[in-house]
Amino acid sequence: MATTEKSILNRLYFIAGCLFIFAFAVAFKLMDIQFVEGEYYKELAEDRTYRNFKIPANRGNLYDSNGSLLATSVPKFDIRFDAVTVSDKDFESNIGPLSEKLSAALGGSASNYSQKIRAARVNKQRYLLIAKNLGYSEYIKFRNFPMFNLGAYKGGLIVEQRTVREHPLGKMGERTVGYERKDADGYFTRVGLEGAFGNYLRGTDGRRLKQKIAKGQWKPISDNNEVEPRDGYDVISTIDVNIQDIAHHALLKQLEDFEAEHGTVVVMETATGEIKAMSNLGRTKEGTYFEKRNYAVYESHEPGSTFKLMAMVAALEDKVVDTAQIVDTENGVVRYYGRAVRDSHHGGYGKISAAKAFELSSNTAFTKIITEGYKTNPSKFVDRLYDMGLNKKIGLDINGEGQPRIPHPDDKNWNGLSLPWMAFGYGVSLTPLQTLTFYNAIANDGEMVKPRFIKEVKEWDKTIVKVEKEVINPSICSPETARKVRKMMENTVKRGTAANIYTPNFSMAGKTGTCQVEYWIEPGRYIASFSGYFPAEDPKYSCIVVIHKPNKRKGYYGNIVAAPVFKSIAQKIYTDTPIMDELPSLEVENEDVEADFQKYYSKIQNEKILMPDVTGMPAMDAISLLENLGFKVNFRGQGKVKSQSVAAGMEISQNKELNIKLELS
Repeated sequence: MATTEKSILNRLYFIAGCLFIFAFAVAFKLMDIQFVEGEYYKELAEDRTYRNFKIPANRGNLYDSNGSLLATSVPKFDIRFDAVTVSDKDFESNIGPLSEKLSAALGGSASNYSQKIRAARVNKQRYLLIAKNLGYSEYIKFRNFPMFNLGAYKGGLIVEQRTVREHPLGKMGERTVGYERKDADGYFTRVGLEGAFGNYLRGTDGRRLKQKIAKGQWKPISDNNEVEPRDGYDVISTIDVNIQDIAHHALLKQLEDFEAEHGTVVVMETATGEIKAMSNLGRTKEGTYFEKRNYAVYESHEPGSTFKLMAMVAALEDKVVDTAQIVDTENGVVRYYGRAVRDSHHGGYGKISAAKAFELSSNTAFTKIITEGYKTNPSKFVDRLYDMGLNKKIGLDINGEGQPRIPHPDDKNWNGLSLPWMAFGYGVSLTPLQTLTFYNAIANDGEMVKPRFIKEVKEWDKTIVKVEKEVINPSICSPETARKVRKMMENTVKRGTAANIYTPNFSMAGKTGTCQVEYWIEPGRYIASFSGYFPAEDPKYSCIVVIHKPNKRKGYYGNIVAAPVFKSIAQKIYTDTPIMDELPSLEVENEDVEADFQKYYSKIQNEKILMPDVTGMPAMDAISLLENLGFKVNFRGQGKVKSQSVAAGMEISQNKELNIKLELS
């Protein structure tokens, strides 16, 4: 009996001890929560009840130099439907009218929409997609549809809003305009102007405190934001959409005609360095072209004969040659260490001056000039190129600038062929924009200015930042050298390798370039280029055209493939901004002349004018032609003319309205 009682007491003591330990543990945990981890649990509770929501800032607009939009943010709306929350009465009374409205707005039969929505209600679907990517006016229309107009709870309307960045120019200049994207890890990808100046455009997000009131639903604590969002600033770029349109279509036409792999065009304002147009087009597998990469900025390659300008400037500055010095091109072939340098003209050019060698782009003459001038001290030649900044990046605002390469005699891979090959643009590497910057400096009397992409940053009418002209090098060469090579480039167009683009109507100056690339893979792969400026006597714009791997059966020389693009751009810019000469007045009163004029005017007024066929023409060309014929032109879209409201060949009258539809080819 005593043993049994003792056993029971031991069990009671054990249970009491366990209860004591448990009570102690509870008390300890309460103390720990209250005094040690209290703040953590308080924050956790508050986070589940209260939360700061981000209020995205509106991104600033990107404009061209004349105020036309290049990029802007627009709201887009997705409409979804909660098929559960609507009462039976409201659902049945509105399903028919709603289906009719959806059919009219989106197409398709009303019965299909009715079946789809009824099936969602049976399946208790609470997130049925109705429409995506609606603009604001479309969203307002949908919001007023039957059932949806009852609101979120009674009508089951779910609206998801987001901001989308749109480019009014479409695909034209897409890589130049660029983008800024942020991934899930918070890293940015920055391309073009949008990426380069995102710090101005981006703005600062705001915050608003909300309280959770139901599953998935949050209510603002107050009417005021905890932190107000600051919208991004507007950025005014240097791009001119008219010049961009001209450059884009001139390049596109040539790429299509010569079936080239890719190409680029850059137009720069000479005095300021402002980039007025930059087009970069690459070919797809289907043979069409789009803005694939920013070749002008990133693609560093052998320039070929456009580098002869740099070689000539160096030689003239170091006085190892004079423009009148005679050079024997022999039979168009000279050899260095068993390797042949050839002229494109079979048999060579005989004995010609150094200036003529530039105009005719003689490889043999240039290798002789540079090799004989610097053979005892090749470092002098390369150091001169370095002094002109050709071995350094420009330091562009746009990301991804390619690295230039100018080999030096101190390099391990320097050999006996390096100097003669550099003379005509092989063994060196520059991007198109780096080459253009040098040519622009020559057009600018030796002053090298940094290419500039923006003019100012604004908040409404208030200027936040004004970007001024930046001089990289006040004098890359003497005024005398600049004058001499400018005359050579003018003669290159008048009577040299680019004589095929010469016109007496306006003046141009520049240098052709033809460079064989990837010759270690197979022969016949070329880069055709032309770099120069216009007008020749008073340069306003400089321009470079580079076209990679044209179909060699159609042509591959710089004067045939690239130079016509340069001429087309110059010609159309001249047409838009003609150079006006002051002429004496021709207003002379003469009754006979006046009578003859009235007869002639009456005659041409009565003559028939036939409608031309403008389909396939670039928009600017077609509109200019039709307006000169007296039409009032209305157009829709962008790119080339797809259709015209008046058929070709029809008789037309003055002051008639005409509609044309455009599309990107």
